[in-house]
Amino acid sequence: SPLGMRALRLKFRNRPPALAALVRRTNNRAFSGTTTEKVQRRADFKELCAEDLSFFQEVIGQSNVITDASELEPMNKDWMHHYEGQSKIALCPETTEQLSEVMRYCNLHKIAMVPQGGNTGLVGGSTPVFDEVIVSTKKMNKIQDFDDLMGILICDAGCVLQSLDEYLRERGFLMPLDLGAKGSCHIGGNVATNAGGVRYVRYGSLRGNILGMEAVLPDGTILDNLSTLRKDNTGYDVKQLLIGSEGTLGIITKLAILTPRLATSTNVALLGLKSFEDVLLVLGRVRSSLVDILSAVEFLDRASMKLSLTYLDSVQKPLPQEWPFYMLVETSGSNAQHDREKLDAFLFAAMEEGSVADGVLAQDEKQKQNLWRLREGVAESLSKHGYTYKYDVSVPCKEMYTLVESMRERLDADATFEPGNKDLTNVVGYGHLGDGNLHLNVTTREFDPDVFSQIEPYIFERVSSMKGSISAEHGVGRAKAEYLHMSKSENTVQLMRAMKQLLDPNGVMNPYKMFPAD
Repeated sequence: SPLGMRALRLKFRNRPPALAALVRRTNNRAFSGTTTEKVQRRADFKELCAEDLSFFQEVIGQSNVITDASELEPMNKDWMHHYEGQSKIALCPETTEQLSEVMRYCNLHKIAMVPQGGNTGLVGGSTPVFDEVIVSTKKMNKIQDFDDLMGILICDAGCVLQSLDEYLRERGFLMPLDLGAKGSCHIGGNVATNAGGVRYVRYGSLRGNILGMEAVLPDGTILDNLSTLRKDNTGYDVKQLLIGSEGTLGIITKLAILTPRLATSTNVALLGLKSFEDVLLVLGRVRSSLVDILSAVEFLDRASMKLSLTYLDSVQKPLPQEWPFYMLVETSGSNAQHDREKLDAFLFAAMEEGSVADGVLAQDEKQKQNLWRLREGVAESLSKHGYTYKYDVSVPCKEMYTLVESMRERLDADATFEPGNKDLTNVVGYGHLGDGNLHLNVTTREFDPDVFSQIEPYIFERVSSMKGSISAEHGVGRAKAEYLHMSKSENTVQLMRAMKQLLDPNGVMNPYKMFPAD
């Protein structure tokens, strides 16, 4: 029912295996369907023997050493099935001390390791390239402490993000991070990749919310930096080196996280818009009119919406008419009447000027979840439709959708999406509008090397020409290692390599990742 602006048209309603899945391996060289990498296994890395297995079993217990092929299979593959390793063993330590002993031994004997949390990454960062030992944090999953006065949570790195959020909500707080993989991803992996997500516009980067950290360095040294202080100006902020390092400098074991209060008033609106110029106009109005209560600003194009409506179970069509673009706007505050009045005023002004063509405002929690599901389920829908080439970039907001349009033109792809027709090449755009993060995805029935060669390196060159970042929140991993120079200057990459050499001189931590092959 209308909100008092009855004359407005804004309505509120209750509404054969793909080649990519295969990784061909010949003569110790790794080839993946989503990268041109041709990586040679380092000859100085030791191959495991019975003596190594016995040591691991003695240190962490036989039940925490996985050698069964069926159990290893999902740990060797990323969830998109773009990458597949050949690891014969996975270690699941339960304590920091056990992990320290394992890493000390591996470093001493030059046994390569790949840290793995929930294995939900999209750039091949948490899976082996060859036979690296998988070191899983899944059994390091305890909440250590929570200060309900200051909102400071201390937890193990293997805690699942959604579990932490549920724990905090019961106490009137929430995690400053939220993303589609929250039911599986580990907080340690989130921090190691400096994950972004939909709450970034409100609570900022994880870098600003991590107060302290415990980690194990490649040589087994336990780095004790688990401070809970909001202010500590005594020298280098060492934990920042490991945030975003993608497991190449060590393994995070515990974290002290600053968590915000849970809002008592939330509103979610989905808006239909005629053009991306209108999207930008509404973004400007949102940022000025709702500045004190804005918690998320997302966008998706028509094709993304149709994908969600086609492949997601139990979602409702939000608007009777299709629109070229949609925006999801969420507000969070502590005064329901104040927040609703501000949102109503914003909606009235946007409708009156014609920038918003239609819209729906969630009336209860179920409707809020439905609107969010339409946005967060795009990635899942893409994976059900066909093979997906996924790109996560940061570019100036004004140029964001030109990247999608230029890719459509380059691939001769149609702007529409036809449910059930998997033979068409589709290019879709959606993402975190509030912080300039575009998810540009291309789908084909199966991996097509000709399509892939048209996408890369073109997309990275375009992003670089816009002074953007080739990875906004997913990291570098294997997928983008050879294009690192398009976002980082030569001397910056040299400094990064120097840090890697200092902390991991044997190069045993997550090798073949982040840096271009020598």
